[in-house]
Amino acid sequence: MSGDQRTTDASGDSAPLVVSIGLSAAIVSVANDVPRVLAVHHSGQDDALPFGPFDPLHHRTLESGLRSWVKEQTALDLGYAEQLYTFGDRGRHLLTAGEGPRVVSVGYLALTRGEAEARETRWSDWYRFFPWEDWRKEKPPIIADAIVPALKSFARGNDQRRERVRLCFGIDGGSWDEERVLERYELLYEAGLVQEAVRDGRDGPQGSGGPLGAGMVFDHRRILSTAIARLRGKMKYRPVVFELMPATFTLLELQQTVEAISGVRLHKQNFRRLVEGQGLVEGTGKMSVAARGRPAELFRFRREVLSERPAPGVRLGARARGTV
Repeated sequence: MSGDQRTTDASGDSAPLVVSIGLSAAIVSVANDVPRVLAVHHSGQDDALPFGPFDPLHHRTLESGLRSWVKEQTALDLGYAEQLYTFGDRGRHLLTAGEGPRVVSVGYLALTRGEAEARETRWSDWYRFFPWEDWRKEKPPIIADAIVPALKSFARGNDQRRERVRLCFGIDGGSWDEERVLERYELLYEAGLVQEAVRDGRDGPQGSGGPLGAGMVFDHRRILSTAIARLRGKMKYRPVVFELMPATFTLLELQQTVEAISGVRLHKQNFRRLVEGQGLVEGTGKMSVAARGRPAELFRFRREVLSERPAPGVRLGARARGTV
């Protein structure tokens, strides 16, 4: 794809400005209470999200192009997929003048129950990239030990920055909002606390202890943070969490999946009353085969709820004490 604008190359000749459109996918699944993203992995390099070019001659739509190359590269048949955002900052692929086309990437969130992996892909716990986002057991120590001291140094003398730190990390009277994933990552980037910022030449606060969380190539961690924020927010008003569940499941398995995505622990009895009271699930009359403990009733998603209410999602008001 190319535009009508032209630029002058090193020889002084006029050349067209070329823009290449790519498709980046944050492909998410949950297994054993671990929220996972499918990552392209090469030894000695940072992980990447699966990425492929959009071919306007062979792909009818952007989404059909995404599904086509994901199937080709990973053997996965994607279920739910939605477009996130268009990422096109200059230098997102570390190009300099004359190296190649400007790359604009259309990011997608995709959900799957599949397990397939290609030779150069692997499922990775998304909290490996964002260790400050997992509050299921306790407030992550990395926040008090490394993040808050460094951000306070970054915000010193700047009221706007101090307010952003308070809102993003719930300090000084603020509360933790699990949906501010992208805002937190952007703040850490601006403060020079993540690997991508160091790579891009930003100076971090003194004593920060080095970059936080595992880095990803280009701006892929920014795309992933956008996907996590979208999923955490959307599952509260749309039943997208059931795209990650098998056909039948126990209520405990559903709760653990919601907790894995949101990063917060929920009150067991309140959660059960919530999902049953909203008509999101119905019992099958069958029992699970428990490896240990007592068997539990199996439930299924009530698809009829989509036509019964305008916003049938899983609310997170039923939090367990002491987690957030």
